[in-house]
Amino acid sequence: MRHGNKNRTLGRVRSQRTALMRGLAVSLIRDGQIKTTIAKAKELSPFAERLVTYAKEGTVAARRKAATALGEPKAETITKLFEEIAPKYKDRNGGYTRVIKMGRTNGRDEAVIEYVE
Repeated sequence: MRHGNKNRTLGRVRSQRTALMRGLAVSLIRDGQIKTTIAKAKELSPFAERLVTYAKEGTVAARRKAATALGEPKAETITKLFEEIAPKYKDRNGGYTRVIKMGRTNGRDEAVIEYVE
């Protein structure tokens, strides 16, 4: 039974799901917006918003938390998150990402996830 299991499995085991979320989050930080399926975008949104919340703290501990959540990415990724993305949202309490549904493409429902300006 799936009592209390609220996350989507996306047809993957936990390690694959974690790797997928990390990869999507790094791409979102690097590019500002990415195109993916609706289910993946909806799962990525809280993951990415948590990273921005860490980045708003700006502490060394927050950098380490973000790096761990992203699977120890390149230094440029963490730097961009903390020095370019987070300062834009210093007066905003959550809601840093937006999911825009693009309709059905190639047999799947696609969406664009991006940071709110």
